[in-house]
Amino acid sequence: MTQRALDSSGEQTPGPSRPTMIDAGAELDPVHPMEPPPPRRPDGLSTAEVAERVARGEVNDVPVRSSRSVTEIVRANVFTRFNLIIGVLWVIMLFVAPIQDSLFGFVIVANTGIGIIQEWRAKKTLDSLAVIGEAKPTVRRDGVAAEISTSEIVLGDLVELGPGDKVVVDGTVSEADSLEIDESLLTGEADPVIKRAGDPVMSGSFVVAGGGAFTATKVGREAYAAQLAEEASRFTLVHSELRSGISTILKYVTWMMVPTAIGLIISQLVVKDNNFKESVARTVGGIVPMIPEGLVLLTSVAFAIGVVRLGRKQCLVQELPAIEGLARVDVVCLDKTGTLTEGGMDVTEVRPLNGSDEAYVTQVLRTFGSSDPRPNASLQAIIDAYPADSGDALPAAGGDAESWTVTDAMPFSSARKYSGAAFTEADGTDSVWLLGAPDVLLSEGDATLTEIEQLNEQGLRVLLLARAEGELDAPGAAAGAAPTALVVLEQRLRPDAGDTLAYFADQNVATKVISGDNAVSVGAVAGKLGLAGAENTLDARRLPTDPDEMATAMEENAVFGRVTPQQKRDMVAALQSRGHTVAMTGDGVNDVLALKDADIGVSMGSGSEATRAVAQIVLLNNSFATLPSVVAEGRRVIGNITRVATLFLTKTVYSVLLAILVVCFQVEYPFLPRHLTLLSTLTIGVPAFFLALAPNKERAQPHFVRRVMRYAIPSGVIAAAATFATYLVARHHYSGEGALEAETSAATLTLFLVSMWVLAIIARPYTWWRVGLVAAMGLGFLIVLVVPWLQDFFALKLVGAPMPWTAVGIAVAAAALLEFTWRWVGRRFGM
Repeated sequence: MTQRALDSSGEQTPGPSRPTMIDAGAELDPVHPMEPPPPRRPDGLSTAEVAERVARGEVNDVPVRSSRSVTEIVRANVFTRFNLIIGVLWVIMLFVAPIQDSLFGFVIVANTGIGIIQEWRAKKTLDSLAVIGEAKPTVRRDGVAAEISTSEIVLGDLVELGPGDKVVVDGTVSEADSLEIDESLLTGEADPVIKRAGDPVMSGSFVVAGGGAFTATKVGREAYAAQLAEEASRFTLVHSELRSGISTILKYVTWMMVPTAIGLIISQLVVKDNNFKESVARTVGGIVPMIPEGLVLLTSVAFAIGVVRLGRKQCLVQELPAIEGLARVDVVCLDKTGTLTEGGMDVTEVRPLNGSDEAYVTQVLRTFGSSDPRPNASLQAIIDAYPADSGDALPAAGGDAESWTVTDAMPFSSARKYSGAAFTEADGTDSVWLLGAPDVLLSEGDATLTEIEQLNEQGLRVLLLARAEGELDAPGAAAGAAPTALVVLEQRLRPDAGDTLAYFADQNVATKVISGDNAVSVGAVAGKLGLAGAENTLDARRLPTDPDEMATAMEENAVFGRVTPQQKRDMVAALQSRGHTVAMTGDGVNDVLALKDADIGVSMGSGSEATRAVAQIVLLNNSFATLPSVVAEGRRVIGNITRVATLFLTKTVYSVLLAILVVCFQVEYPFLPRHLTLLSTLTIGVPAFFLALAPNKERAQPHFVRRVMRYAIPSGVIAAAATFATYLVARHHYSGEGALEAETSAATLTLFLVSMWVLAIIARPYTWWRVGLVAAMGLGFLIVLVVPWLQDFFALKLVGAPMPWTAVGIAVAAAALLEFTWRWVGRRFGM
């Protein structure tokens, strides 16, 4: 099994992993089970034993879902508060009025069907991406290690662990090789815990260093984090400013709608002595448009289509609001390795120090490479340069290559920033070696650091090979280590990273590169990619601990080196304390805590299981260049929903005000349901659907509710006032049989023209298709007015010339007032 490990500078190297989605929270305090360890079974279970356990149901069968079930999707789209209200009104209208007054019900059915289909498409996309991105844990059975699905693990299975692997079920350690496990997601304790044989391990924790294996003692729903994992892995639409804002709006709409509807019912059924069925129809015609029924639908559709679009680019959105959240981000914190650079590296030079023999150094590096069964990127580069079966070592210098043996090994950790190994050389001499960050292993004034600085300025990574005195695991083993050689590594830059950094710069999104590597080296790499401010580097060991001072340092610098995992977390918190919305990208276990605390966590698809577990977005193609697509998709959703929400709420405002005016003036409600169905379809429903899915690169703005209502309220007031003014004038103009129908037609004309002007404002800036969309809606209304059978169907017929032209004149005045109001609001509050 290919494992994932930290390299010698604090970065990560890619390897397959499983995107188990769990966010256990830092306040949980699991109780480690105190039970005798199971008998050690180095070969694992036999095939027969596995079959027995499967038959008994002792299988890890917790469903890990990336989306809602089809039943949940249907239920969420059908059983809504407003669908219930409209459904009842629809049934009433089917009994008391012609079918054309019941069209609004069929529109709701169509809208609900569209919502179900789109979310089902999103579900299929999420499920397929989850399968593509799934990496399987390695389980040892019959003495053979093989990758299996997490759901196939049975009680008693021997599960192997390596750096970056997540513990998928509860168990007891059977084998430990310098095994260190981070349980911070469960306990809140940031320090890794050293595990030895017999120690318990909890599902949801992850390996930060070393390796080993554990025996599964609790599987399925009995495992500690199983319920949390199941809950966190669901397709979710929560924790979204956009959706919570819409919920707030709908709450206010309900409060306004209930008393207004009651007043309208009393007015039309009791006060006015009209035909009962027509009174019911006009009452329903007043209530239905108060409901912004399509707003929630379009929001869900916009999110769902966003998931499908991003899915085509191999981007797994584990939480839908992450699309929206990344669009609001103003600071992106990047890990260098795996983000700006590709995982692999090449050894370009080895420089012996202090007169060391080159052949001897070569033999040390070759043996060092064989000390770690799970080499990281740096060590893998050394192995590739000096493979164990190579015969280029000189026996005179290093002895027989095959007679060197590894007696002890110490895996890399982010805290130490070096790894180590102890050898018995060919002549029987014992030696202890360290390989890692030169500025950690060397004293501050060492002359070698100047030479290293020059290499770092070229963007090269430099490791120091040093011979230590004393035991490998002794405290302060690095103190007094004798420098032996510099290993110079060249990193492979991602070809698309420069364009991505340029995109963020154009969008006024600050980019911070946070790395465990040398700050100067990281700055040089960032400079090659064109990062603005790449020359402003800071060694994190000199970073202030005070949160306010740290925030200032974060804002003033762009590149940070020698950063520890806890510092990454503190950096995110410091930026957030200044009001920044922070996204964090990473692919290794040293990024987990920061990813979890960031507003948006983005993991590479090849990242460790733990990293992918806490990230909201996983880039399965491992391409940093996909991020602009996510940002663009989020901006499309936010910007377009803000636009169409203004359309919907303008209708709600003018509907409520018209009902209030009708009650106050004790007149018949001017519209039948068919009139408002026609108006809603042409001025809101159809155009809103296209506008909600259109490209939109506007930067996301906060305070969604406030911004929408600033435009919707004055627009609705102007539309209601103009329409009611036309209606009152028409009541004085027309008399006799058919007067009410003529008055309704004149009022409908004014309301349509004013609503079309609102649409024309919202459709800006104009493109050919936006102009065509507005023109097509106007043409549709004109066709209704001139085609006789459509006139009869919608009960719309303009009578005479003076009143229709009066209606147009009132609409023109209202349009001018709309333009003035929108521009004043834009200048006063900003768009």
